[in-house]
Amino acid sequence: MVSELPNLPLKKLTNKQKNKSSKSRVSWSRTLLNPLGTSLSLHELDLLVNFISSKNIHLVGDEIYSGTVFSSPSFISIMEVLKNRNLMNTEISKRVHIVYSLSKDLGLPGFRIGAIYSNDEHVVSAATKMSSFGLVSSQTKHLLSEILSDQKFTKTYLSENRRRLKERHEMLVKGLKRYGIRCLENNSGLFCWVDLRHLLNTNTFEGEMELWKKIVYEVGLNISPGSSCHCGEPGWFRVCFANMSEETLDLAMQRVKSFVDSMAKQNNKNRHQQLMNRNSRRTKSLPKWVFELSFRQREVSADDR
Repeated sequence: MVSELPNLPLKKLTNKQKNKSSKSRVSWSRTLLNPLGTSLSLHELDLLVNFISSKNIHLVGDEIYSGTVFSSPSFISIMEVLKNRNLMNTEISKRVHIVYSLSKDLGLPGFRIGAIYSNDEHVVSAATKMSSFGLVSSQTKHLLSEILSDQKFTKTYLSENRRRLKERHEMLVKGLKRYGIRCLENNSGLFCWVDLRHLLNTNTFEGEMELWKKIVYEVGLNISPGSSCHCGEPGWFRVCFANMSEETLDLAMQRVKSFVDSMAKQNNKNRHQQLMNRNSRRTKSLPKWVFELSFRQREVSADDR
């Protein structure tokens, strides 16, 4: 069985697995977390190695976003941890496997090319046999070999890609901040983890879906609700920023501003209506003698005049 390592203490994860009827044999870890856009530190990777060593299980490291790290801390591969601890060519290294794809770093999702790196000959043998069901065409392999063989181009491409990701990320974060929306601080990936909890009508996942439908159908922005990413708290959304031009991002920011302004007006209107209703109920609840006293006072004032 495969178990994915979430962003929580490993001791808690162990207790969680003990409560399950099935026993995990493999743990899956993303060194660059989707949808958070954060990377695991050297200390956290060390803890992972200790964890799989003590539990005698395999670790699959998903490094598909390794080339999208645009600010510190820099990317650290799980293999670097094994080398630093002199664990290469040991039993532990045979239980650490890496999966990778060209779809994110080189922007080639249509090529459908990925790789599995493993020191376990049984894993390599099984993957080789399974690859027969998803062979890459000769034309695709030829084109890809031409691209990757040009090391100068590849190095320049990755460097320029990271620069543009950082620039576009800053545009999104600063733009949202101007409208009172904050993002989780991140250093990698093609997306931001955006906090829209203050825009929820109700602090529930139903309220999150209601807000998501407004953003998609009324505002015209396609974002992912946190519940689709298994977030445990309503109100968080994944917003991608790398798949659009600068002009499109500017337009998206204008739509966000209009939406936030309309929500603020609606909230003010709702609060005003609630206050009016509260005052109306308070007036209706006054005792009868208060109205009689007020009426008599008006009669006395009229006689004095």
